[in-house]
Amino acid sequence: MLGEVEVVFGFWAMVLMFAMLGLAGTQEASQYLDSRNFTEPMFVFAIVVIAGSRAVLHMAKKGVSAIASLVPLKGGMAFYFVALSFIPLLGSFITEPAAMTLAAMMLRERIFGAGLSTKLKYATLGVLFVNVSIGGTLTSFAAPPVLMVAAKWNWDSWYMFSHFGWKAALAVFFNALVATLLFKRQLAHLPKASKSNDGEIPFGVLVVHMLFLAGVVTFAHHPAAFLGLFLFFIGFAQAYPKYQDSRLLLREGLLVAFFLAGLVVLGGQQQWWLEPLLRGMDSSTVYYGATALTAVTDNAALTYLGSLVEGMSDEFKYALVAGAVTGGGLTVIANAPNPAGFAILRNNFEDETIHPLGLFIAALPPTLVAIVAFRLL
Repeated sequence: MLGEVEVVFGFWAMVLMFAMLGLAGTQEASQYLDSRNFTEPMFVFAIVVIAGSRAVLHMAKKGVSAIASLVPLKGGMAFYFVALSFIPLLGSFITEPAAMTLAAMMLRERIFGAGLSTKLKYATLGVLFVNVSIGGTLTSFAAPPVLMVAAKWNWDSWYMFSHFGWKAALAVFFNALVATLLFKRQLAHLPKASKSNDGEIPFGVLVVHMLFLAGVVTFAHHPAAFLGLFLFFIGFAQAYPKYQDSRLLLREGLLVAFFLAGLVVLGGQQQWWLEPLLRGMDSSTVYYGATALTAVTDNAALTYLGSLVEGMSDEFKYALVAGAVTGGGLTVIANAPNPAGFAILRNNFEDETIHPLGLFIAALPPTLVAIVAFRLL
């Protein structure tokens, strides 16, 4: 159990709570836990399982294949480009965790399982993480770091698109295109279209799955509602097992949720150093500072703590959020959906391990592109 990367934060959250129990007593420890908001970990668990189901993936594959057929690139290059560009941008509408799950599942089947080089795998992972992080900024409701501040700062979806979204879209397409052209020799040898092993899935079953996905996304901020829908989805999947894979992604979803829940518990103790640090920065410094800090703390936690600082200028607010999403691909903990992609893809790496330094180096070039987009455009 302790060999699972996703267990790290949950384990240390347990140590923290035992320490609080011993030093402050049961009541204070319980009050601290009750003050934490675990909606995001629960939502990510539900969305990973539903978005990773056979029917939803079948629909996503059809959509990607249709778009890829219009892209004038050889072999698997068209699929690769679409998977690293359109799906991350789709995260602005179906939420980033759902987009990460869909992209990771499709890339695992078509790219990571094709025996390609380790260099390509790390580069793909770096671009995917960065593109998902910045690709959720076209709207005000899909990216966790935006959600934390949108209501308080009155940022609607039009504001997000006009200030962040179009810049992010350009960076996403550029990153995907560069990665595609960089590895064109390997990708060109892959078939342009994948052979579907899904078999026939009735239209009604596809509709029910999409309704469950849409319902969970719609009620993303209401745990009682989306968890109720999720339980009905589990019942539906059990009732019609022939339209599912051998198992749902329950283990992967639980590990990701445990990871994020541990981060929520530990993140509540970080305000003492993050808030004064942000107060001492100007807008330019806070952008690069947020990009760097995101690598060691979840970007949603960073923007939330930044929103507690009163009297910030609009320029400062923009710099904080832009920096937080820019650095969201540098590490596994930098952005909430990253652990989902990590859990799905890591078995395709040597020793079933994704090296943190390898991910950091791979994510640096697309991160630099995001910096140019948000600072110079």
